[in-house]
Amino acid sequence: MTRFNTKVTPEIERLTGICKEHGTIDLSLYGKYDVKRGLRDVNGKGVLAGLTQISNVQATKIEDGKEVPCAGKLSYRGYDIKELTGGFVKDNRFGFEETTYLLLFGQLPNKEELAEFKKLLSNQRSLPTNFVRDVVMKAPSKDIMNALSRSVLTLYSYDTDPDDISLPNVLRQCLNLISVFPLLSVYGYQAYNHYVRGKSLYIHNPKRELSTAENILRMLRPDKKYTDLEAKILDLALILHMEHGGGNNSTFTTHVVSSSGTDTYSAVAGALGSLKGPKHGGANIKVVSMFQDMKKEIKDWEDEDAVRDYLKRLLHKEAFDRRGLIYGMGHAIYSVSDPRAEVLKSFVEKLAEAKGRMKDYRLYSMVERMAPEVIAEERRIYKGVSANVDFYSGFVYSMLDLPLELYTPMFAVARIVGWSAHRMEELINTDKIIRPAYKNVLDPAQYVPLDER
Repeated sequence: MTRFNTKVTPEIERLTGICKEHGTIDLSLYGKYDVKRGLRDVNGKGVLAGLTQISNVQATKIEDGKEVPCAGKLSYRGYDIKELTGGFVKDNRFGFEETTYLLLFGQLPNKEELAEFKKLLSNQRSLPTNFVRDVVMKAPSKDIMNALSRSVLTLYSYDTDPDDISLPNVLRQCLNLISVFPLLSVYGYQAYNHYVRGKSLYIHNPKRELSTAENILRMLRPDKKYTDLEAKILDLALILHMEHGGGNNSTFTTHVVSSSGTDTYSAVAGALGSLKGPKHGGANIKVVSMFQDMKKEIKDWEDEDAVRDYLKRLLHKEAFDRRGLIYGMGHAIYSVSDPRAEVLKSFVEKLAEAKGRMKDYRLYSMVERMAPEVIAEERRIYKGVSANVDFYSGFVYSMLDLPLELYTPMFAVARIVGWSAHRMEELINTDKIIRPAYKNVLDPAQYVPLDER
């Protein structure tokens, strides 16, 4: 029987050493050749690589001719995210489907357009016959993001025109994926929970008349029950994660892969691979895990001195994962504030009170207030530090009893909307493959015959 090698042998270790020896680049050369590592300058500002009309992220303003930090702003198609979500909250209605329409088509729908669009999405919220049995249930993965990627790539085989990148066909494919991402994510978790953990298996069908957020909770929970508050806050979290400019790693991946002319399923799989990375989509898992460790280490959660000491130990690589990071604090763009975190926080307290988690909420609030002070004392920073959206989204998911394995897939359920909008924008506006330059910094080598080496 042929076996798949899953162990790192001493020979692999030896070869890795050779790879590292000949693969390490002198960091001073990046400065010498003015290379923007990570496509960002020394202040963390991204290199301008494209144009978009889908969303805008603002963290600075011009005062007296100088660029200075300001309260963060995020807009979807020109609409401020706070005003947009405020409208949904005021009317006490779900906003995921309406925001999806906005991001894809560039305008807010009227009542008739919204009703038709919701109907369109609900009609597409189903998988091919036996897909759950033949694909989702086969080879269940402990990482649901990998399972999600596999399912997306397999859907290519069920599409009669998978490689057609005409705009109507791509829009059809994107709407299909937006509709079924909740099913693929939740079913992927249920398969893992049953076949790997030995728990009971629940496969609940979605209901057409329910919103995306309601269906997620309905499909996830054994009794299919949820409160309106739970569904509305999940809906809000999904909206806040939908889109964040063209430069974030997974969206930029969508642009790069789409520019090659590949199919929609491959482009989305590439974005999923990017989002899976802990530096991008897995941050809220780290936040929750960090707080779990903090609560074990600190006897009195309201002791500010003890919390401050723990935060310092985090920065000194003496606590939690010893990476020297306070997870959920700081952002590549925002410095003064992350508007998504501000919107989410305004509803966290209400959910915490309903769930009997006020003690946790007070601890989160204390860390949010204290962490920037500790970081400023311990580190030299180029810009301000504030709580990002992951700081509170993980807490929200834990209160909604979402398993950790679904945290990043929930991000994907939301961000597939942004990826779809950017894929359409890329196909509409550009005909050049994205190909930045890399400078070779190795001297030429003279070939040596095998017998003389």
